Amino acid sequence: MLRKASIPALRQQIDRIDDQLLRLLSRRAELALAIAEQKARSNSGVYAPAREKGVLARLARASAGPLPESLVRAIFREIISASRSLEQRLRIAYFGPEATFTHVAARQQFGAAADYRPVASIGEVFHEVENGRADLGVVPIENSTEGMVAHTLDLLADSPLSICAEISLPVQHNLLARRGTTIRKVKRVIAHPQALAQCRRWLAEHLPAVATGAEASNARAAERARGQAGVAAIAAEAAAETYGLAVLAESIQDEPGNLTRFAVLSGHDAPQPSGDDKTSILFSVRDEVGILSRMLKPFAAHRIDLIKIESRPLRGRPWEYVFFLDLKGHRRERRVQQALADVGRAALRLKVLGSYPAAPAPDRGRVPESPGR
Repeated sequence: MLRKASIPALRQQIDRIDDQLLRLLSRRAELALAIAEQKARSNSGVYAPAREKGVLARLARASAGPLPESLVRAIFREIISASRSLEQRLRIAYFGPEATFTHVAARQQFGAAADYRPVASIGEVFHEVENGRADLGVVPIENSTEGMVAHTLDLLADSPLSICAEISLPVQHNLLARRGTTIRKVKRVIAHPQALAQCRRWLAEHLPAVATGAEASNARAAERARGQAGVAAIAAEAAAETYGLAVLAESIQDEPGNLTRFAVLSGHDAPQPSGDDKTSILFSVRDEVGILSRMLKPFAAHRIDLIKIESRPLRGRPWEYVFFLDLKGHRRERRVQQALADVGRAALRLKVLGSYPAAPAPDRGRVPESPGR
């Protein structure tokens, strides 16, 4: 019946539905304000990642189409963002500048109704949150091709901040240059070193004689490419739009399944368990034969899955290491508490870096715009 109706008639139905949606959104906002009043009395934080994850997961499961799950999540992410801003407009520090991969990750997590504050380094993100100039921070922590971001791990070891959420994004790199430039006119390619590494095979095949250069971020590379003829940048569609560049080649990353993972930093206690959580910890140990094997036994004994283990040199102690672990579960679960207590008794130092909702698997149907770090 709908397909037989005229376009004006169909638009009238859409208008009526829009009016209903607006009334429901207003009612939802009123309820959000009522919750905000109760949160203020109990001194609860505005950002509730476990609750937000649960809402988005439930709605994605409930959708019968035709909207795909990724669009359902995107629509309700903005509704949540707008409702949250009625309580407080969050200040989000991120490793910038604008149109970096970290910026895209932050926008995906917190929506349009937040204040985004770019800073020049990962360390400055930590400082902004620690000093109260930002409510939350977003930093890269791991790439599925290049591994862990060592600087982020080192800062987490000493910072009072904790991880309250994670974001996972597919990496899609593009070759950008000034409008009117062709690939044959490219004399130099610039990007963040990690982006250059992730595109090395494509560059070797398509631009074998072209020099490369490192920049602090892919967005900074795009900014430079805008002002220099013959220079191309590896960045993203968002960077092309921001700096007025043309896309010479799309998706030039060597690994189509390449993902970057980001940590959301907070100065508050761990969020409530969501039922699908991760906990990140670090510990240091004495230099003894078989010590790492003994340290991992409590996790097996309490049936806890380890997702990742990474070692870093212990500063000032040559040939001694600190270990970073990600495990499935929340620090408030009894089995996790018991395992951590066992590890703590044997470790020189044990620090819980955070318990937080596991990020949903990224949608592969449409890769989000993803400027480089």
